[in-house]
Amino acid sequence: MSTDKAATLQRGLRSRHIRFIALGSAIGTGLFYGSSEAIQAGGPAVLLAYLIGGAAVFLVLRSLGEMAVNHPCAGSFGEYATRHLGPLAGFTTGWTYAFEMVIVCIADITALGVYMGFWFPDVPRWIWVLAAIVVIGVLNLFSVKVFGELEFWLSLVKVVAICAMIVAGLAILVLGISGHGMHVGISNLWSNGGFFAHGFQGFIMSFAVVMFAFGGTEIIGVTAGEAEDPEKTIPGAVNSIPLRIVLFYVLTLAVIMSLNPWQHIGSDGSPFVQIFTGIGLKAAAAVLNVVVVAAALSAINSDIFAAGRIMYGMAERGQAPAVMRRLSRNGVPTMTVVIMICALLLGVVLNYTMPDKIFLIISSIATFATVWVWLMILATQYAARRKMTEEETSRLAFKVPFWPYGQIITMVFMTGVLVLLAFSASTRIALIVGAVWLALLSVVHMVWLRPRSAASGVAEFPTEEPAGNPVPARD
Repeated sequence: MSTDKAATLQRGLRSRHIRFIALGSAIGTGLFYGSSEAIQAGGPAVLLAYLIGGAAVFLVLRSLGEMAVNHPCAGSFGEYATRHLGPLAGFTTGWTYAFEMVIVCIADITALGVYMGFWFPDVPRWIWVLAAIVVIGVLNLFSVKVFGELEFWLSLVKVVAICAMIVAGLAILVLGISGHGMHVGISNLWSNGGFFAHGFQGFIMSFAVVMFAFGGTEIIGVTAGEAEDPEKTIPGAVNSIPLRIVLFYVLTLAVIMSLNPWQHIGSDGSPFVQIFTGIGLKAAAAVLNVVVVAAALSAINSDIFAAGRIMYGMAERGQAPAVMRRLSRNGVPTMTVVIMICALLLGVVLNYTMPDKIFLIISSIATFATVWVWLMILATQYAARRKMTEEETSRLAFKVPFWPYGQIITMVFMTGVLVLLAFSASTRIALIVGAVWLALLSVVHMVWLRPRSAASGVAEFPTEEPAGNPVPARD
């Protein structure tokens, strides 16, 4: 392992890597497994919730994209928050994102264990969880190009499979194929209690689960530090988000609920697999199970990568232990990957001790962490833009749309999602964990970071780029 301060992250991610990493983050456990929870909460109206939530996330990513193109760096939104909102904001944002990735990754490996139960119902779930952590963790210790290629092919499998499922589902609807007495038709979207089957309240409550599905899309900003041409790759990846939301969430779930009445979709496995099993197409169900396993592996791969890079960026700013700054000869922050692997062993323990309740609890905590990070991204971009002169604003290569009202409305929406977590006993724990987490970070910052900075006689965040940052700041 190299400890040379001149070592830097390697710019090994090409345009196709960035695009498919973005796809991989948008198409994961939230769609393949968590969508069943969202459907049960809101009924068919969840389609509208995904559209609204997707629009909000698009504005978050455009805000992040504006900053990432203007100043691509390894620390991403953690560094931006430090610059524009202050050291405490940057510290809590960076570590909350790392916390989010650990929690989301535990949800992903939990879903993987559920998927494997399709073929091996008698094998304990925790065994598959442990195996996934070891394999994906080791692969992340290689160069960033290995990560990029792995994510490219895993995401390609997901995209092709979803498109094929949509085509197959539409063919079944047109041909009127059905089995096991199931009614097949688009009328399933309104004939089983109505489109708003659980009323407006159920529709609103579904956002607590829906927003979890979009968690991880902010990885686009993290990849900027290792992108070959961030000025071209980042805008392309961000702008494709709306199409992905419509195609991979709204259209896909509309097909699923047309093939199988929404109230029959449970949480015992992926709804993608359930619909084909329900109408008697078991071979198709087996193929789709391969796909959702690949989707889970892809999500785990992205989670480990993103958390490692954000911790590396924080170590560069002195907001994390210096050991996290160490790079291998291939430019990989090895210690952060190892730390992630160790943290994920908690997922093995949870899947062993409470396999039936873990996913909803974990996804709720992940929703809190995710929405908090999105709020900080929006607030950071808002503060950054307010400080700019007209000349500086005119030089921005990738301006956020609907400024400033779009950002203000989106911040209000995200705050509302956090408030929703308090109205359900199953998600209320997320607010408790989140509050404790933020309080703990504030104490650590006050006790550890500020005194250390004062003793060294330097600012908590230097005005010059720290050693090892691959990209100089651009004013």
